[in-house]
Amino acid sequence: MSAPTSPVRTRPAPGAPAARAAGAPRPPRRRPWVRYTLRTGSLLAALGLWQLLTTLDINLWLRFAQFPSATDVAREFADRLGTGAYWQDLTDSLTRILTGFALAAVLGVAVGTAIARSPLVSDLLGPVLEVCRPIPAIALVPVAILMFPSNEQGIVFITFTAAFFPVMVSTRHAVRALAPVWEEAVLTMGGGRGRVLVSVVLPGALPGILGGLSVGIGVSWICVISAEMISGAYGVGYRTWQDYTIVDYPGVFVGMTTIGVLGWLTSTAVELAGRRLTRWLPRTETSGRPAPSRKEAATP
Repeated sequence: MSAPTSPVRTRPAPGAPAARAAGAPRPPRRRPWVRYTLRTGSLLAALGLWQLLTTLDINLWLRFAQFPSATDVAREFADRLGTGAYWQDLTDSLTRILTGFALAAVLGVAVGTAIARSPLVSDLLGPVLEVCRPIPAIALVPVAILMFPSNEQGIVFITFTAAFFPVMVSTRHAVRALAPVWEEAVLTMGGGRGRVLVSVVLPGALPGILGGLSVGIGVSWICVISAEMISGAYGVGYRTWQDYTIVDYPGVFVGMTTIGVLGWLTSTAVELAGRRLTRWLPRTETSGRPAPSRKEAATP
């Protein structure tokens, strides 16, 4: 009588996540209202701490005596919402950021794909772009003033430059990381280079492209506000700098809050658009959808 054989246990590869044991219950997911409550509570706690520090005039290593309180900023924010100048500044900044970001998204994807797919383009454009990439976009303000006939075009150029390089680099890496077997399959079935680009390259690189777009929109806001402070005539950045020069600190914090809210809204819009474009990708629990079980993943 042979001894019973024990199941073979395999050790997971280093760095690989531990697999869930068969039959083990899936970790409980937080309900949406719990997550929203936690997020709202964190914001309210930060505002409460701000109000407390400024009300008590805390002056330790950090000095809060000169800071406007949260209620002062809220009162100033409510007053400015009823003025036309505030909405004009907001519209100008949004127009600049969306124009520059749209140009950067189109050209960044096109140039990144061309560099990754063509050795000739990589040899011609790669060295020039790698030399220009480390230069901060805000350092191009003197160049924009010399090149463009108006400050408006110069600010859009700075915004475009800030977003272009993250999109281009992410696209280049994502395209180069694609497995060649899919391209070979399309070519074997008679597809041309255009078919490969549309059916394999762009869909396969889309997650990486979206990552570059998310980074690019955030960097664009940093640079457009800085450009408006230096050479703008309108916009949220320009108004924030003007409030600082006249020592209107509540107005400065209104500008900072507006920048933060606009940046959050535009980043969220890019993320939601990315989720809609990549609905075919598996979702993890942190993204709002449960990941497929091992049985489902093994099913062809």
